Amino acid sequence: MTSASTIARRALVVAAGGVAFSLVLAGCSNGGSAESTNGSGETIIVGTTDKVTTLDPAGSYDNGSFAVMNQVFPFLMNTPYGSPDVEPDIAESAEFTAPTEYTVKLKPGLKWANGHDLTSSDVKFSFDRQLKIADPNGPSSLLYNLDSVATPDDTTVVFTLKSPDDQVFPQILSSPAGPIVDEEVFSADAVTPDTEIVDGDAFAGQYTISSYDFNNLISYEPYADYQGLLDPAASPINVKYYADSSNLKLDVQEGNIDVAFRSLSATDVEDLQGNDKVKVYDGPGGEIRYIVFNFDTQPFGATTPEADPAKALAVRQAVADLIDRDEIAEQVYKGTYTPLYSFVPAGLTGSTEVLKETYGDGNGGPSVDKAKQTLAAAGVTEPITLNLQYSPDHYGPSSGDEYALIKDQLEASGLFTVNLQSTEWVQYAKDRTADLYPAYQLGWFPDYSDADNYLTPFFLTENFLSNHYSNQQVNDLILQQASTPDAAERTKLIEQIQQLEAGDLSTVPYLQGAQVAVAGTDIGGVTLDASFKFRYAPLTKG
Repeated sequence: MTSASTIARRALVVAAGGVAFSLVLAGCSNGGSAESTNGSGETIIVGTTDKVTTLDPAGSYDNGSFAVMNQVFPFLMNTPYGSPDVEPDIAESAEFTAPTEYTVKLKPGLKWANGHDLTSSDVKFSFDRQLKIADPNGPSSLLYNLDSVATPDDTTVVFTLKSPDDQVFPQILSSPAGPIVDEEVFSADAVTPDTEIVDGDAFAGQYTISSYDFNNLISYEPYADYQGLLDPAASPINVKYYADSSNLKLDVQEGNIDVAFRSLSATDVEDLQGNDKVKVYDGPGGEIRYIVFNFDTQPFGATTPEADPAKALAVRQAVADLIDRDEIAEQVYKGTYTPLYSFVPAGLTGSTEVLKETYGDGNGGPSVDKAKQTLAAAGVTEPITLNLQYSPDHYGPSSGDEYALIKDQLEASGLFTVNLQSTEWVQYAKDRTADLYPAYQLGWFPDYSDADNYLTPFFLTENFLSNHYSNQQVNDLILQQASTPDAAERTKLIEQIQQLEAGDLSTVPYLQGAQVAVAGTDIGGVTLDASFKFRYAPLTKG
């Protein structure tokens, strides 16, 4: 167990770092050799409404961007098909060689698609630049425990960690902070433009990018010299980006595309299940939906004229009392999402339904009386004006219905007047970190299958949400659980963190979703599992 003094030092470093966080979902397919998974080599067309922010791993931490990175960049650690557990990828071994030293040996003779050698120098460069750039929309905060990276030789990398016994660091090497980039193409201190990455052919994953039209079409070609953990790719892939999910649905049912993955509406999925031209696949999902409160700009927030922490908390608690999760899950998503009463989703070790017990009627339903009592006790006069923002394009076409229903639930109580507004995702991602939204929608798609991934990004003092939330006790407990080897003791810490968060409510989680893909009947190799990465290489056609 990490000593209190070590935890304190680690917390101070995190607090001083000023780094940030974001999101990810995907799905995988059962493996096999390239010959067994794809015989024709015919181009397969995938459709999505997800958007790419940037191809540079230092500048994006979202599902759409990471979906591309998983195809084209190498990782030290990765999840094999059908498993959530990480294994060496372009590494031949990876292990703790001391409590604070994690040593990785690369496979010999690795090459980038442009012919450059892929060595330990590229690995060090990749992680050093993540921490140096620390982009507000990047994943650098995942590296909060990384102190330094050394390269004794061309195939050896030694990560020195700030705190010992880090139970999640191997998983983080497979996360959005983990893609290795070519130091001869990428900038050391700034996000590199997509065109420079593509023109530089700076890829060494299962695929390279042969053509790139930003958020319109990406063409992938199999990388012949791929040497990672996964099966090599056999077929080219075209990924077509849609602004409207109704067009995505139309194209997959008409056979104009082969696979639709993220995001069709629940109504569209229900309709397609009765279409004999396609097959609907679903699988376990770590996706959650939640409302974020900006502690500076929410009603009674720290920078508002009427700033009052007690009243601000009462507003958050009243929202938690009034949300009807069952109604949202059934009315909007027809059961493809389920109510979520925890900060850590159901199915992961340490998850507790603390919000179910604490808010509403105590059984999962809403309670207007409870909300009124909470506001009255804090001296809050209703109705409260709440500016609530959502993105209409990033989390699927039902987001409008989802937030219209949340608005109705809050206003029907007579306690809130909700100003509901929407912004397209590319702008939304910038605005939310600029304190423009007092309360707003986010979804989370896990970077790795561990409770830590639902705690560290959200609730450390410096976090991806950039919502000015800080609780030193929570901060220290998050750091402590991440370095506690004893499973039972670590579970208790995770439960304690959720109990504290239920009191603070910097976010209000309300839905947990499944992964869904729709494919033509001639497409095989589609499997959605707890690895949460959708890879194109195993897809087959014909």
